[in-house]
Amino acid sequence: MVTNNYITMNGNRFTKVEEEFIKKYHKHDVKENQCSSSLVKHIKAPVHLVWSLVRRFDQPQKYKPFVSRCVLQGDLQIGSVREVNVKSGLPATTSTERLEYLDDDEHILSMRIVGGDHRLKNYSSIVTVHPKVIDGRPGTLVIESFVVDVPEGNTKDETCYFVEALIKCNLKSLADVSERLAVQDRTEPIER
Repeated sequence: MVTNNYITMNGNRFTKVEEEFIKKYHKHDVKENQCSSSLVKHIKAPVHLVWSLVRRFDQPQKYKPFVSRCVLQGDLQIGSVREVNVKSGLPATTSTERLEYLDDDEHILSMRIVGGDHRLKNYSSIVTVHPKVIDGRPGTLVIESFVVDVPEGNTKDETCYFVEALIKCNLKSLADVSERLAVQDRTEPIER
């Protein structure tokens, strides 16, 4: 559905540009007992700063507040596996995650959860980072999408709401960390 300059997909509103990025980069094979969604965050920091945090599959705790520890097995390359310890307060303690795709030129990272103590079965996500001018300065558009099984006893809406809440928290933290770094970097305004 299109209203003004926004498109509604899965109950979320996106601009036409955001929708194009989602269609191009955020393709998930959603099965019957799964839910999927895409979330968007505008960050007042240049792409290189935001990507420097997102691409570090070996250090998610740099911006993900629910991660207390991460140990990478192998080098930082496609197929690498990380063991993540989750802070208390979530219905999880550990997560085993595999790096599915990493593209430094296009700013794309995809991962899949392959084990651990949690309810997110068959979870995979894609994060893309795009340049965007915000308030006349270099900024970033971050899009994160996911697909996950709906656990027994939950609805698709409940499952999506839970995962979206976690991702929103992570994206807010990513924005906070990136924007602090940007202030230190003192990026100059873009001349038009």
